[in-house]
Amino acid sequence: MSQSTQVTKMANVIILTGFGINSDYESQYAFELAGAQNVQRVHLNQLIEGKVDLQNYEILMFPGGFSFGDHLGSGRVLANKFRYNLRKELKNFIDQDKLIFGVCNGFQILVKMGVLPAFNGNMFDQNVSLVGNASGKFESRWIKMKPLDSKCVWTQGYEHHLELPVRHGEGRFVAKNNSILDKLEKKKLITFVYDPNEYPNNPNGAARGVAGICDETGRVYGMMPHPECHLYKYHHPNWTRGVEPKENGLKIFKNAVRYVEEKF
Repeated sequence: MSQSTQVTKMANVIILTGFGINSDYESQYAFELAGAQNVQRVHLNQLIEGKVDLQNYEILMFPGGFSFGDHLGSGRVLANKFRYNLRKELKNFIDQDKLIFGVCNGFQILVKMGVLPAFNGNMFDQNVSLVGNASGKFESRWIKMKPLDSKCVWTQGYEHHLELPVRHGEGRFVAKNNSILDKLEKKKLITFVYDPNEYPNNPNGAARGVAGICDETGRVYGMMPHPECHLYKYHHPNWTRGVEPKENGLKIFKNAVRYVEEKF
């Protein structure tokens, strides 16, 4: 009599690269450290040309960097290349309850594609953006964020402030009007806010201190600070002083891997 065994689903992760993206290796390492067994860095053109099928993966990440040199606005060109060449594939991916993550330039890409926040599932309609920092200059520093109670699959379990680095020139979160900001709060789509919500800890002047948002499913998520850059206590600049933050960015990646293992 044969005994059945339960097979754990292996998380298949695709990390976009090419055209100025530069945080793909760190992001790959973060997912591997979180337990994902198949993490692939894939050039955007491989997806557009059909050499790689997005449907073979459960997690898609848009990493940080400076895609197309930010010449027409951060993330704008890559967002349009994805929107007009891979719209159907991306919608199918989201409709299959899969996960999407954008960090920094990746967050800019997601909002300018209109897949965040995508109220009522209305994708590809942009109503929020990330624009030039209020300081008028590139900001690079470690900041503190306060976790909020949200629907986001990626950020569950955070109870204490999360400290991460930022490095961007266009990270100021804005919306078409205050009613959109109210809706984000009411629907619990804001995951982290800068705390204290003032410069320089709010490095870009983001409206209401917003550092990251998800869609209404909680599965599509974007944030400006870089969780892939704080995976160990040794990544924090104060670790030699005996300062050990209670949280780091690894939990974000672990949450995603666990979701895939349990869902698929």
